[in-house]
Amino acid sequence: MTLAWLSLGALVVAMIVSCFSTLNVGVLALALAWIVGVYLGSMSLNDVLSGFPTQLFLTLAGVTLLFTQAQLNGTLDRVAHAAVRICRGNTGLIPVMFFVLGSIIASLGPGNVATAAMLAPMAMAIAARASIPPFLMAIMVGNGAQSGALSPVAPTGIIVTGLMDKIGLGGYELRTYIANLLAHAIIAFGGYFLLGGLGLFRRRYAGGEKEGEATRLTGSHWITLAVIGVVLVTVLFMNANIGMAAFTGAVMLAALRVADHEQAIRRMPWIPILMVSGVSVLVALLDKTGGLDLFTAILARFATPGTLTGVIAFVTGLISVYSSTSGVVLPAFLPTVPGLIARLGGDPFGVASSMNIGAHLVDMSPLSTTGAMCIAGISDVEQVRPTYNKLLAWGLSMTVIGAIGCWLAF
Repeated sequence: MTLAWLSLGALVVAMIVSCFSTLNVGVLALALAWIVGVYLGSMSLNDVLSGFPTQLFLTLAGVTLLFTQAQLNGTLDRVAHAAVRICRGNTGLIPVMFFVLGSIIASLGPGNVATAAMLAPMAMAIAARASIPPFLMAIMVGNGAQSGALSPVAPTGIIVTGLMDKIGLGGYELRTYIANLLAHAIIAFGGYFLLGGLGLFRRRYAGGEKEGEATRLTGSHWITLAVIGVVLVTVLFMNANIGMAAFTGAVMLAALRVADHEQAIRRMPWIPILMVSGVSVLVALLDKTGGLDLFTAILARFATPGTLTGVIAFVTGLISVYSSTSGVVLPAFLPTVPGLIARLGGDPFGVASSMNIGAHLVDMSPLSTTGAMCIAGISDVEQVRPTYNKLLAWGLSMTVIGAIGCWLAF
């Protein structure tokens, strides 16, 4: 029992540090797992490291490498500009198009963080030129990227799929993705139309066509899109391993000399990959020592069978405001689902979905990566502070709105 409390204490320390420090929590989690497991629990190092998610690590590395190459050679950027031209000057449609574009691109593989990093600066720049309030553009482009986060081929979706497989919820990938997409679509479009988006449809923007002339797709971009398409087809229809298929696609782009392979490896998002890998090792240690049962029992004290989905969405959302959703919150909380159901009853998928959705809805806060990307893209310094305050209020309010929504839905 002592070892169980020590391992749980290590997880709590890791989560607290992730909220208030720039230290990579994955590195901290590995160090804590080593100290608790080997020196306090008399376990072998091999036993401690057996929780390292090798398959997940390779999958995340392959997918992010492929789409980092596509981002560096300008393919994704030009696709975004082409989408803006489709709006044909209707100012109100531009934020809507960025939501749709963010959702599609994130769903196809880059995931929410990479998509927000690519689209947010462009969206906020166009918002300034078209006189679109930056807050309205931010909630559309940000939630669009977030809506594709749990796609089965996106990094966070891959993480969640692996975690749900381990707790007996395999086969729910599509339902998990759609539930998150619908939640973000309802929130984004509801906010957009209620907070002034309807008025934008009466205005025209003439800059889209001029900007688009210099951003047409070239041969290298079409080759990149074709390779990505082949990878997706082999994964979706031929049951190919997504990580290995993505590595193969990345090699093809390098061999055809349409992407800078070496630079892409340097620019890969190693920080979140290391985060989720390290935390997974620590959570696996909790499972072995009984710490996971303690964590589940503590969570169960704050809920009843009738309020479980709402409470768990609120708790994960509140922590996710300050911490990494995919790297810390979901790897720590999703393994508790079977224990919560055993103690309180209910639908396992509903509880898992409440964790997934509650943790993601708050990520429009400027304290999270997606919200921060939108703030960073604002060129008018006078708009930065007001937009920051609005996004902070929006993100924090999502802890309550997400909890109520999940309670009603699940």
